[in-house]
Amino acid sequence: MTQKIVMKVQMNCQKCQTKALTVAAEANGVNFVGLEGAEKDKVVVIGDGVDAARLATTMRKKVGHTDIISVAEVKKGN
Repeated sequence: MTQKIVMKVQMNCQKCQTKALTVAAEANGVNFVGLEGAEKDKVVVIGDGVDAARLATTMRKKVGHTDIISVAEVKKGN
């Protein structure tokens, strides 16, 4: 099941954004990582079987305060 996870992460500088993307990309099953939002404060992760709670915990430990905004299944079109 492919899912899209959107998390709001407290990032104060460019280095923090790079760190957040690196941490998210290292998680198992991740296919895509990107930034969203006007302030580039939302990390979007798309992948198969990604554990959202574990990813959020890892982000809190390594980057900063993290909130899970949404977890949704991605539907593939035919």
